[in-house]
Amino acid sequence: MSETRTTTLLVIGGGPGGYVAAIRAGQLGVSTIVVEGQQPGGTCLNIGCIPSKALIHAAQEYERAREYAGASPLGISVQAPAIDIGKTVAWKDGIVARLTGGVEALLKKNGVQLVRGWARVLDGKTVEVDTGQGSQRIQCEHLLLAAGSEPMPLPSMPFAGRVISSTEALSPASIPGRLVVVGGGYIGLELGTVYRKLGAEVTVVEAQERILPTYDAELTKPVAAALARMGVQLCLGRKVLGMNAAGDAVRVQDASGAETALPADQVLLAIGRRPRTQGWGLENLQLDRAGNALRIDDQCRTSMRNVWAIGDIAGEPMLAHRAMAQGEMVAELVAGQRRRFAPAAIPAVCFTDPEIVTAGLAPQQAQAAGLDCVTAAFPFAANGRAMTLESTDGFVRVVARRDNHLVVGWQAVGRGVSELAAAFSQSLEMGARLEDVGGTIHAHPTLGEAVQEAALRALGHALHI
Repeated sequence: MSETRTTTLLVIGGGPGGYVAAIRAGQLGVSTIVVEGQQPGGTCLNIGCIPSKALIHAAQEYERAREYAGASPLGISVQAPAIDIGKTVAWKDGIVARLTGGVEALLKKNGVQLVRGWARVLDGKTVEVDTGQGSQRIQCEHLLLAAGSEPMPLPSMPFAGRVISSTEALSPASIPGRLVVVGGGYIGLELGTVYRKLGAEVTVVEAQERILPTYDAELTKPVAAALARMGVQLCLGRKVLGMNAAGDAVRVQDASGAETALPADQVLLAIGRRPRTQGWGLENLQLDRAGNALRIDDQCRTSMRNVWAIGDIAGEPMLAHRAMAQGEMVAELVAGQRRRFAPAAIPAVCFTDPEIVTAGLAPQQAQAAGLDCVTAAFPFAANGRAMTLESTDGFVRVVARRDNHLVVGWQAVGRGVSELAAAFSQSLEMGARLEDVGGTIHAHPTLGEAVQEAALRALGHALHI
């Protein structure tokens, strides 16, 4: 074993939370080491957020080309389009490679040491790293756990053979004729939509009675309608029993107990993710848990002094931007600054077609919190920019307190609404009121005008509806 190395901050995991924490610590002059077993960027950059959005874009472009091969009201016509999925995957991988290389360069620029290998925690100050060419021991003053999450398995349907996770789904060698997606949440629907647009017959099986059960029903209706137009079959309120004896169909059971088999050339198991807490010595710390996740306070401290946890390993919401914000805060705390994690809202985006974005409280959540609120929505059917984009399904909705008009929540569904997330979060963080949003001049013609119009409608005087 090589000589023991020492550092002030040791980060386990080079994902969004871990690498941001390390970069910020480096900026503040804190001696920092990051241990990462694969490429920097974690799940999000390598096998999650970025590659999935790349494939979503490619699938959308291919679908448009196919539409133009028929009758287009835009007057565009093309010959029968084709797609080389190998080139598509290579293009996606090129984007990932550039971004992971950029992360590595930023770590180096800020004086952060990157150790490639798999960490095993020995105690709250000591980690042993298997580099593949031997092992080395690292001792630290502060230990930051940013190990992320992993796809959740189904006991009746392990990952093997035709059953794949989102990781494999993001690098297809070919498009299956029939894909069964188990799980109607955002991961399953995003990737299921991609495969449908690329030509697969897609069936989505969901145990709940509707898709995207964590979102309110009004937001999911346009998504369900779009899936129906695409030809995606939805099997709702169904329990998955496993594969049939031949291994070429998924057995599902409805509420009455009746069983059917869904033929499948491939099965995408997307029932959720769980914190990655097994297999790397975390049990040696005996940290307090919150279910499967580590319990943290509003400074991301665990139950052990100078041991911190951020991102997916610390539970919901499992979002890269949450991990990044937590990582930045922990670095500043280690450097001696005073911080706590208390955002007004953490936005969430579902990149289905149409997209969904939420920030703050939905109407039902506001009511459950005991708030007397006014709610108003402005439809994209009355928005000029949406018309020019041939996408008028959906709306922007605002939730505000009735007494002082303080905005407490935003929701939107429609093509391209993910780009409204920044405006939603900023208004909540700055304590905007309906009059602030309604009185702000929004550029015309943009989808963002629907944000202003929703606020005006809540005040009783929307202009274009």
